[in-house]
Amino acid sequence: MLGGVEIPHETGLLGHSDADVLSHAVADALLGAVADGDIGQHFPDSDARWKDADSIELLRQVTLRLADAGWAVGNVDATVIAEAPKIAPHVPAMQWNLAGAMGVDASRVSVKGTTVEQMGAMGRGEGIAVMATAAVSRIDSSKQEDDR
Repeated sequence: MLGGVEIPHETGLLGHSDADVLSHAVADALLGAVADGDIGQHFPDSDARWKDADSIELLRQVTLRLADAGWAVGNVDATVIAEAPKIAPHVPAMQWNLAGAMGVDASRVSVKGTTVEQMGAMGRGEGIAVMATAAVSRIDSSKQEDDR
């Protein structure tokens, strides 16, 4: 599962929730943009409520948390780092799913993939990593700072 898209592959990702590392990285980028911890803090794997959780739903909850604190999502950029599976055919669906969870237009969500040219553990297909950044802005200018 990446960006809410189930991608057939001989190996999968293992995690407490559905292990959607793309959705997790985007949620962490949003939380980081407003200095509000990370998804492990808000959805700990020690809490049975989050076992097999839908990570798109967790992202939706993070977005609502930000909105309650006066923040709106501006845009998101994410890079999936993996030798396989190839994500290019799935990018439009991933963007649509992530955008829907955040309540923004898909044109404000960038998802791309890269490899590590078969180097190291990820190059051997032992894992997937995602780097994500997010821009947010204040919904209500009377609440603290301007933009982050």
